Amino acid sequence: MWLPDLFVGKLAALAVLAPAIAFAALGAWTLLLRAPSERVVSRVVLSAASLSVLCSLVVWGRAVAAPHAFVAVDVGHWFMTPHYEFDLVLLVDRLSSTMMLLVSLVVLVVGRFSVAYLHREPGFTRFFLLLALFSTGMLGLVCAGTIDLFFAGWELVGATSVLLVAFFHERAAPARAAVRVYVTYRLCDVGLLGGAVLMHELAHTSSFEIVLGGETWPGTGAALGQGGATALALCFLLAAMGKSAQFPLGSWLPRAMEGPTPSSALFYGAISVHAGVYLLLRSAPLLQSAPWASAAVAVVGALTALYGTVVGRVQPDVKSALAHATMSQVGIMFVEIGLGFYGLALVHLFAHACLRCLQLLRAPSALRDAQEITAAHAGAPLPRLGIVGRLLPARFARRMYWLSLERFHLEAVQERLVAAPVMRFGALLDRVERRWVAALAGHGGAVGGGGGEAGAAGVRGQGCGAMALVASPLLSDRREVREGRS
Repeated sequence: MWLPDLFVGKLAALAVLAPAIAFAALGAWTLLLRAPSERVVSRVVLSAASLSVLCSLVVWGRAVAAPHAFVAVDVGHWFMTPHYEFDLVLLVDRLSSTMMLLVSLVVLVVGRFSVAYLHREPGFTRFFLLLALFSTGMLGLVCAGTIDLFFAGWELVGATSVLLVAFFHERAAPARAAVRVYVTYRLCDVGLLGGAVLMHELAHTSSFEIVLGGETWPGTGAALGQGGATALALCFLLAAMGKSAQFPLGSWLPRAMEGPTPSSALFYGAISVHAGVYLLLRSAPLLQSAPWASAAVAVVGALTALYGTVVGRVQPDVKSALAHATMSQVGIMFVEIGLGFYGLALVHLFAHACLRCLQLLRAPSALRDAQEITAAHAGAPLPRLGIVGRLLPARFARRMYWLSLERFHLEAVQERLVAAPVMRFGALLDRVERRWVAALAGHGGAVGGGGGEAGAAGVRGQGCGAMALVASPLLSDRREVREGRS
């Protein structure tokens, strides 16, 4: 061991804290003073990302040099009560150090790409603030030594994901897509919350080191009985299905491409969509002690791979095709984990994240590439790819093609059962807010219909004004662009 455990733990903590400090500094500057220039914002965030890369590289090198090391570093307590202590424990081993390096490196690449891609975009500062917050959450997630800290990082990743899907909030489509992502995340996060509670009840601790056996990853089995390990693994599987867009809960993934291309590459090509895979990899000792849960993971992955492959082949736009390709590859990772090939799944994750990030970053150039390929054939029909269409009966092939175009009606079912009720509830809250604001402003008659269009417009203006006061720190970068300071 050419580096002591304490020093490695401090480097891991610095990798997590660097983007958090950047987020806090830029957020306070924007809130108290004014939005800084694009150069300042990008330099602060990219400097923090570069520091995370350096720390992660050293930690990963130490893990490679001592592959059997399993380091649990106690950073301190977040808070304490008479009956409970929220410990900040970082777990450094081959799995977490590899993911740290991947996360920090992809964040740096995407951030550098975004400097030019989002130049003079009104939400430039907002994007980089969310990028720093996401980096903090994801690095905290992969380094977490307790289920409590893991849950905190998991929620930060989910919140930034939703906010970046709705980045272009002037249009209705991104906002609706963000609601779809939010609802799916919330429903599936019940699994992680239930798993955390179950871990506390069964093992009377939140430490991964104790519950998962304390052995070098992937270990040989959890320190729980088969029944407890199965229940805990199934809870984690539900959470992983939502975050990694697995069948039948993955219909939100193509819609999430409404966000900017850099965020799509970061979240749904490289990092966030693999968070569920990481959760299952971290839970490898549980799966070894729970064969039925492992079988469920493999079945879910196989169904997702089949669904993503069939539907992805008929998508008319490059982002939707890449989204379904990502879904199918993540499904294959689930199959590998369910069959016990944990090292293969980790290598697959790393390689797929790098490839898909590159593909999504250059997705705007895909149309030009397609036009060049078509022109190279000089008008001749392109060769048919695959043999499935030639082997299946024509009637069955047409039916499958139609079902693939409709995405097997999964989106329609989820829209009716999940998204639509949430949207109606949101519209109800919006009407209540407008009436409340109008009553406070003395325009109660306009809401009741007696004020005509002018009164309604006044109420809308009051409501928008109230919301603008709340959201002013996030929208200050838009004022900066209008005033010509970017």
